[in-house]
Amino acid sequence: MYRPGKGKTPRRPGLKKKSNAEKDPVGVYCRIRPLGGENEECCVEMISNSTIQLHAIDGLKANRNGEYKETQYSFKKVFGINTTQKELFEDVAKPLVEDLIQCKNGLLFTYGVTGSGKTFTMTGSPGEGGLLPRSLDMLFNSIGPFQAKRFVFKADDKNGVDIQNDVDALLERQKRDAQPFVPKTPSSRHKTHDPEFADMISPDEACKADNVDEDCCYCIFVSYIEIYNNYIYDLLEDASFDPIRPKPPQSKLLREDQNHNMYVAGCTEVEVKSTEEAFEVFWKGQKKRRIANTQLNRESSRSHSVFTLKLVQAPLDADGDHIMQDKNQVNVSQLCLVDLAGSERTSRTRAEGSRLREAGNINQSLMTLRTCMEVLRENQMCGTNKMVPYRDSKVTHLFKNYFDGEGKVKMIVCVNPKADDYEETMLVMRFAEMTQEVEVARPVDRPICGLAAGRRQRNQAYRDELSRGLDDRAGPSNAEDDPVLLNQLIESLPPLPTCDLVDPADDQTLPRLIEVLEKRHHIRQLMAEQFNKTANTLKSMLQQIDSQCGAKENFIHDQQSKLSEKDKVIISQKMELERLEKKSKTLEYKIDILQKTTDMYEHDKRSLEQELETRAQKLQRELSERRRMEQRMQGMVTDTRLKWEKECDRRVNAKQLEMQNKLWVKDEKLKQLKAIVAESSSSSSTERPDKPQRPSRDRDRIHGQKRSASPSPHPDFRQTPSHQSQSEIRAVQDTSPTYPSVASCVSQWEQRCPVDTGAHCRQAETPRHRGRTPAAGHGGSSVARRRGQRWAADADTNLDCELDLEAGKRVAGEINPVHRRSHSAGGEKWVDHIPPSNVDVDTVMQPIIPNAIQLSTPSGKALSKCHKYVLRHQELASDGEIATKLIKGNVFKTRGGGQAVEFTDVETLKHECLAGPSRKRRSDPSETEEEQENRAPVASTSMAFGYQKRRKP
Repeated sequence: MYRPGKGKTPRRPGLKKKSNAEKDPVGVYCRIRPLGGENEECCVEMISNSTIQLHAIDGLKANRNGEYKETQYSFKKVFGINTTQKELFEDVAKPLVEDLIQCKNGLLFTYGVTGSGKTFTMTGSPGEGGLLPRSLDMLFNSIGPFQAKRFVFKADDKNGVDIQNDVDALLERQKRDAQPFVPKTPSSRHKTHDPEFADMISPDEACKADNVDEDCCYCIFVSYIEIYNNYIYDLLEDASFDPIRPKPPQSKLLREDQNHNMYVAGCTEVEVKSTEEAFEVFWKGQKKRRIANTQLNRESSRSHSVFTLKLVQAPLDADGDHIMQDKNQVNVSQLCLVDLAGSERTSRTRAEGSRLREAGNINQSLMTLRTCMEVLRENQMCGTNKMVPYRDSKVTHLFKNYFDGEGKVKMIVCVNPKADDYEETMLVMRFAEMTQEVEVARPVDRPICGLAAGRRQRNQAYRDELSRGLDDRAGPSNAEDDPVLLNQLIESLPPLPTCDLVDPADDQTLPRLIEVLEKRHHIRQLMAEQFNKTANTLKSMLQQIDSQCGAKENFIHDQQSKLSEKDKVIISQKMELERLEKKSKTLEYKIDILQKTTDMYEHDKRSLEQELETRAQKLQRELSERRRMEQRMQGMVTDTRLKWEKECDRRVNAKQLEMQNKLWVKDEKLKQLKAIVAESSSSSSTERPDKPQRPSRDRDRIHGQKRSASPSPHPDFRQTPSHQSQSEIRAVQDTSPTYPSVASCVSQWEQRCPVDTGAHCRQAETPRHRGRTPAAGHGGSSVARRRGQRWAADADTNLDCELDLEAGKRVAGEINPVHRRSHSAGGEKWVDHIPPSNVDVDTVMQPIIPNAIQLSTPSGKALSKCHKYVLRHQELASDGEIATKLIKGNVFKTRGGGQAVEFTDVETLKHECLAGPSRKRRSDPSETEEEQENRAPVASTSMAFGYQKRRKP
């Protein structure tokens, strides 16, 4: 008794990812279904047998030129509305069935929107059988005479196949036949009108494969599952029906076998022996598939269905009588026929409840399929190694081995040319165009068995000859069967003498007869030996000829296999050439489109350049006009300024002459008064020696030299400084009655111009010059000088003193000869940071810092050599002019050995137009413009530099 072996798909070393592995693109075909009505608008046009064009419908967004966008898509082949099911099968499914017989896996799935004809393409209708029944018919027509007996191959639960001997298989068959027949409950054929296979395909359309290995035994297993809401259900599972408590079907799990192939655990696999039986099993599961009515399709598939054909083949032994029990010689191949549910938009189907959930899961699984294709294409084209999200959906997870190189992959894109499906059809076309760029590794050929070919034929011939020989031996040997041979045999023997005995004592006749009979017997023995020798020789010759024929047949088979391989290579090269030609045509078309787009962009570019040039010329003219206007305005300003300067000089000279005359008159009067006072004092001292002297005259003599040469003739006690006490004023007034003539005049003059107050103001007065350098007499800390606190206080005092003079006229103060030299003009170095983005302003006053290092980007090396830092920052003021701010700071060293900057104050350099309104406020309404220009500015920041700062007008 033979021990049962277990047959599994052997590991294929060629499936490892290699850089030089041959790859084929995914075969994508397109089928256009006819329109439902004559009045419906069509949006799909078939241009050639490999190209279609989509026409945009009204209401969609047009291009910039106002035309609607029309796109073209290329496929491996396009099937029009008049294509029959047989033509589609011949081009798409038949090569996959032939590869299935040659131990190569295959995957064929239909893709498209709902109502585009996917189920009709896969299943068909009576009289127009689809791809699935035609594949079953071709497969059984090809391997029908070479099928193994039932239960010789037995499927296990781990995606493998067990091999049983004849005895175990016979026991299984007897056990199956002994089971009582249980009639089916309500689903009888008379009520549901299940279609027969004979109604699907006519006998004239039957076909078969040519290259079938006759030295193998075959067996076919079928399974049928559906993926509903991302759960897998077995459609062939015989579940017990409980009318009281019906149980929902149990979902199945995906597992991976020892060869890393994905399979559905616990799925029912039925062994079938004929096309009719296989189609009956398919229709049994088809009735359980979930189908519902929607707004767009009366029989819309709500799940993805997968019908799997598993072909098991094992070679015969050397005698050609029994199947080899070596599990390494057993090959298992699969062909998956997938009917994907159509993508749909809930806004059109108006799905609710469970239909809405089904639509969401269908769209999600199709989106995952699209994502996997995109990642595969990116990995192949860009050389990346991104993880493909197969596990996000059961559909992609189940077929991931096919995309990794386990077999050929083909897709049929079903298109509904109805204009209402334009947007969905365009998305399907984009997915199909992307899928064509994905390449799948070409499956390797199965290993050739080392036994001689033609074993089955020789065994059959031997059996026929043996049965014929047994029949010949069992029949009677009559001479009448072959009289000619009998006559020849009799004539070759010696003739018999006469056997008449006349005399009883005759002793010659019988010995003579005995002698002749002995000679005949001897001749017969010689003939038998000669016949045996000849038969043995002939048998040896026949065996030799048979061995030679076998060797020649093996050689012929090898040559035929090589020839078939060459034919396949030639066919693949032809297909590759066709693909490259189609690709070249597509690229040429794309190049034409790009050329047109480039021309359009060039035209737009030229028009924009012309418009830009026109605007540049207009701007240039405006700039030139503005320059001319500025020059003219500058000329007018210059003329006006010169005119007013001359007028001011004339008025100043006249006023100086007038004041000199008045001063001379006053000096003469003062001399006379002094002489009178001196004479009267000398005379009064002799007369009244006990009277005390006026203390105020000593004070006048002390401060007389510092008093102004021209005191104000109009006294005003309201302008008396705050540091002069009222007691002093009353003391001066009390002395006036003593000398009614002269002393009263002196007292009035002192009240009009206090002597010590004016002298103090003149001493503390700041020199009038453009540079705002503080006086040397001012003390205080460096921080106060930087912040401008002491400067502002002194400047206010000086301003008050200046306003106390005669009629608002300015009296020139003394210039302090002791003036401290600033650090910026001498020993201290500056870092002048000028950013490269600054604009050069054409102003007369420019910030000039001597002994400074000018940098566009400050560095630690430059900061280590300097003590001060200034940053020139430009910004746009509120009136539209550019204001330059000088941000100053001190450089000091840090503990870490670096340098840091402490910012102290900011100065502003700004340009304003005279035509605009002045923002300066006059301190006195009677103050003229000339006096405002000559007045000393009040500083608000520390003047640590040796340059001037322009103030606002």
